[in-house]
Amino acid sequence: MNPTMSAAKKKHETMDQYIETFPKDIRIILEKMRITIRKAAPEAEEAISYQIPAFKLDGKILVYFAAFKDHIGVYPPTPKVFKKETSQYEGPKGNLKFPLDKPIPLDLVKRIVKFRAKEILEKGKKK
Repeated sequence: MNPTMSAAKKKHETMDQYIETFPKDIRIILEKMRITIRKAAPEAEEAISYQIPAFKLDGKILVYFAAFKDHIGVYPPTPKVFKKETSQYEGPKGNLKFPLDKPIPLDLVKRIVKFRAKEILEKGKKK
């Protein structure tokens, strides 16, 4: 996970600091991702991990996202149940790469985040 542009060179303590390092058009996309994730998992906490934005739930990483030269990356690998829907966005190791020159499928992101949140919370109840 190696974000490009000026963000890669800085240590960020908050999601705001990370987002502010990008040009306006990229900031808008990153904020839309942030809002989408926040709505899908309102109980999740914002964090910076590996110098990129992340959301944590129940102490575990729910999702990371980062801006790159040509795409927005979403990590960790997408649950297999979404394989067909995400095949056109699949990057290395099952991570998602959303091209910057096309609209980001925010509804798909929302459904993936909700699915992962449910998995995390169910695993937490089993302990």
